Amino acid sequence: MTFGEKFKRARKEAGLTQEQLAERINVSRSAVAKWETDKGMPDINNLKAISKLVDVSVDYLLDDTDGISFNEIKEPINLEDYVKTGKCRDKRDAACLARYPDADAIIPLIRIRKLTIKESIVDFFVQSGILPIGDYLSTGLIGFYLVEMNNKQYIVSVSKDFLITRELPEKIHEHKFVIGKYRYKRAGYVLV
Repeated sequence: MTFGEKFKRARKEAGLTQEQLAERINVSRSAVAKWETDKGMPDINNLKAISKLVDVSVDYLLDDTDGISFNEIKEPINLEDYVKTGKCRDKRDAACLARYPDADAIIPLIRIRKLTIKESIVDFFVQSGILPIGDYLSTGLIGFYLVEMNNKQYIVSVSKDFLITRELPEKIHEHKFVIGKYRYKRAGYVLV
């Protein structure tokens, strides 16, 4: 989750409107709206005040790596052992399906790294879209999947040597979502 998403959720859970929060920390409502949409960040003094008002830590608000839990399983595989069959478009699909044959759903994902502000500026001036495309091409040999099983969700990555499963702490229902430094989008097909 991004800072803005966490901030908005914490504000709502504290029972505050944007106007009420803005009034209590002496900023405009539009500043609060800007922070909640990740179009800006509060200064350190406002961040401390926000933290106290919504009863969460500054660390929680600023840490963008909590989208994946620490429950990770890394299994060695040989991708060449798998055969593309049925709905599988490649051997990575086949490996994920073989590992989770009883899954309720296996949804292939497209992953693109989120750009920092500096990277966005460079990307804009060099060639718009070149940095995300470069990242996509560098991870193009890895398949990413959203696996649903036993009322839990997992992000699974499949490379030629490893299948890595990470349990998600919260269910994801959106077509597009962000976890840590990456944006994910459901691909146009499903395996299960």
